[in-house]
Formats: sequence, C-alpha cells, structure tokens
Amino acid sequence: MQRYRPEQQINGTFGELWIDDTYMAEVTAVEAKVTLEQTEVNQTRTLAKGYKTTGMDCKGTIKVNKVTSYFINLLSDNLKAGKTTVCTITSKLDDPDSTGSERIKFTGCTFSELSLANWEAKKLGEESIPFSFTGWEVLDSIS
Repeated sequence: MQRYRPEQQINGTFGELWIDDTYMAEVTAVEAKVTLEQTEVNQTRTLAKGYKTTGMDCKGTIKVNKVTSYFINLLSDNLKAGKTTVCTITSKLDDPDSTGSERIKFTGCTFSELSLANWEAKKLGEESIPFSFTGWEVLDSIS
C-alpha cells in the first residue's frame, strides 16, 4: 500500500482563477461540480433499483474579496439588454509541496446572480457568485 506524506495534501491557499483572460487575484474559494440526473430503471428478478444517467447539472460558485466592481461591469450592460454573458473560467491549484498541479477549464459559463450592493459596517466585503457551465476540460491533473 502506497502512502502519501502529509505535506502533499493540497492547500487551497495556492489556488488561482481566470475569467476569460482576466486573472482574479481577489478569489478566495472556488467550487464546481457536476450532479448527475438519473432516471430509475425498472428491472425484473431484482429488488434493487437501477438507474441510468440521463443528464447532468454543472454548477459552481466563485467567492471573492470585494475589491472592485468587476462582476457589475462584466454583467450589467448585457443583463439590461436581455443578453447572456458567456465566458470561460479556469481554475488552478498548485501547492508547491504537492506532487503536481490541477488545472480545469470550464466552458459555456454563465452567471445566475448579480449582487449590486452587499455591505455591512465593520465587515470586510465578500461576494459569492454562482455560475453554471456546459463543459469542462482537465488541462493538468495530479497523479
């Protein structure tokens, strides 16, 4: 059985994010996942339920320190004109102690929410921006 060294566990502090070609230095967290949509398949001679994957739901969230009006500027004009802003999001996780880096490109990304104002006295500003995507490509993976 092969073991790993504790320092090889990936630390999110070394994560990076790009929206199209814009580096997002203010990003603090990213989550993107694919949820399978499954339809029950009835079968004879078994009590167990069977399932067939019939679709998928691709969603994520970007969390950033509120430093600029980037998302307001990116989305506002299109939203007011009834248009959808579509972009590519690239996530990279590259801890120097790990055995490699992980880089995923998400395509067909659209944002499902725009926060125009969200602040509180004596509290540092943050934004959580939900998005959906239609495809992904693994550019680098950790073995």
